[in-house]
Amino acid sequence: MASRPRHRADRPYAAHVGEPSTGDQAAARGARLNLNGVEARRRFAAVLVARLATVSDTGAPHIVPIAFALDGDRIVSAVDAKPKTTRSLRRLRNIRANPRVAVLADHYDDDWTQLWWVRADGRAAITEDPVQMAEPLRLLARRYAQYRDDPPAGPVISILVERWAAWAAAPGQ
Repeated sequence: MASRPRHRADRPYAAHVGEPSTGDQAAARGARLNLNGVEARRRFAAVLVARLATVSDTGAPHIVPIAFALDGDRIVSAVDAKPKTTRSLRRLRNIRANPRVAVLADHYDDDWTQLWWVRADGRAAITEDPVQMAEPLRLLARRYAQYRDDPPAGPVISILVERWAAWAAAPGQ
């Protein structure tokens, strides 16, 4: 007889990210922390590469690494001169079809007490107007020497963050 699949709520380590840790589950898992908004943004801004997740008009997921700059609750990225198979990038087609995106920044370490991630969920817009691209490109050039030497031609992706989610294995890493 086949056993029924165990649902998330049936497993001993099933607490969702962001739920308070209590009882035996917390002791078995170790404490997990939600990072406050200031700390989440600080960690997000400190990494040099994040992952942009988009969804196509047919619902197919797509994720790519991006260089980015954070300006308050706005994330900007640009199509740059790195080699690409086409200028009609899937991320751009996906954003045009469905502007809801997620951007993930994280830190991995063999010492798992140092692990953390921050996810920004929001709505993306594509800008191709040189005047509107100027400020995002300036922010990117301040962050990446490669962009100072070879400014991206664009377009620029601008993401207005609607929700921040974050997790850390331990405080004060």
